[in-house]
Amino acid sequence: MGYVEEVFEKVKAKNAAEPEFLQAVEEVLESLKPVIEKNEEAYRKAALLERIVEPERQIKFRVPWVDDSGQVQVNTGYRVQFNSAIGPYKGGLRFHPSVYLGIIKFLGFEQIFKNSLTGLPIGGGKGGSDFDPKGKSDREVMAFCQSFMTELCKYIGKDEDVPAGDIGVGGREIGFMFGQYKRITGQYEGVLTGKGLTFGGSLARTEATGYGLLYLTEEMLKSNAQDIKGKTIAVSGSGNVAIYAIEKAKQLGAKPVTCSDSTGWIYDPEGIDVDLLKEVKEINRARLTEYAQKRSSAEYHEGKGVWSVKVDVALPCATQNELTLDDAKTLVSNGVIAVAEGANMPTTLDATKYLQENKVLFCPGKASNAGGVATSALEMSQNSERLSWTFEEVDGKLKQIMVDIFHNIDDAAKRYDMEGNYVAGANIAGFEKVATAMMAQGVV
Repeated sequence: MGYVEEVFEKVKAKNAAEPEFLQAVEEVLESLKPVIEKNEEAYRKAALLERIVEPERQIKFRVPWVDDSGQVQVNTGYRVQFNSAIGPYKGGLRFHPSVYLGIIKFLGFEQIFKNSLTGLPIGGGKGGSDFDPKGKSDREVMAFCQSFMTELCKYIGKDEDVPAGDIGVGGREIGFMFGQYKRITGQYEGVLTGKGLTFGGSLARTEATGYGLLYLTEEMLKSNAQDIKGKTIAVSGSGNVAIYAIEKAKQLGAKPVTCSDSTGWIYDPEGIDVDLLKEVKEINRARLTEYAQKRSSAEYHEGKGVWSVKVDVALPCATQNELTLDDAKTLVSNGVIAVAEGANMPTTLDATKYLQENKVLFCPGKASNAGGVATSALEMSQNSERLSWTFEEVDGKLKQIMVDIFHNIDDAAKRYDMEGNYVAGANIAGFEKVATAMMAQGVV
């Protein structure tokens, strides 16, 4: 049994109840085999893989808060500080009922390599809670966020760990948490990213993940003799990533025709109306049925079905494991040429392999959705310098970062005779930088 297999067996035995984490580790380790085999003796002696799959720190805590009826509620909070070899921990906070330690570990593990790919000095971390902000009043959300930060503030700092938003955590939640951090510590510092523009936030941060996804997709197509202009695109989700992916796709001359939420999905053959989608989701916080009611060209369907539409490009932007093997088969039979992940690990392992085997250009989320964390790191830079850059400055830096990421993962795949395998390329390019730093810093 080789070193990779030995380590994965240990991970499976130790984390048997965490399927998402095991899936992430298996996918990464499998594609790193050629790199590991070249350096196996040194890596084994330094237990490099054992260290990279084990978080440096896992924090789990109680979050008590009072709802509008005066009842005390109790949720669980998490922060997994996974790897700080190349910089302070950086990664979002997710507030969703599905959150448990395994989800946070999978996200934090992916974040190590994603952050490395940006070329910026940030390590990997992730956090969150099983709290559900949906249906809660602003006062209830504030009460929860203040209680959550009362505990979390003990473990974070501008040079130690800088959280951001994720599912369920937008500008409102970041604002409440930043206010509480400042109140407790007396420090006005860049300890959170995704802040409002009046208190240290960065222009283009809201748009960054969706825009970045399209910048990378455009470059991937261009490098494979394709033009994004005129392409029909299926997008899943209707949150921040999906909305701004749709917006940038239209700006680049493509036609996004779908979006979805937890209850159903929209097919709009004339192209998704971005302004209406923003009104429904960002202002009214309503279901997509409202979009269909206001747009005569749109069809609303209950349940799932985004991937049944015939398109050129698919961008899964909702949640993990949403694009299954059956979906991949449907996309291939409909002639899809490219899939790029806007969410974290939205494609199952067997679906990913099927797409690759059928010569579909496939880019994993750790590369294609890195625009969000890249711009978060740019926000950290602005906070440290007490500066505020223009939208155009940030957007220009974001585009260059995403173009560079694509060429880095493309080059890494070619170096190991896996041309076109952008999953392996992303894992290798992300891993090499982290591994070099870990080996240089000794057994820590």
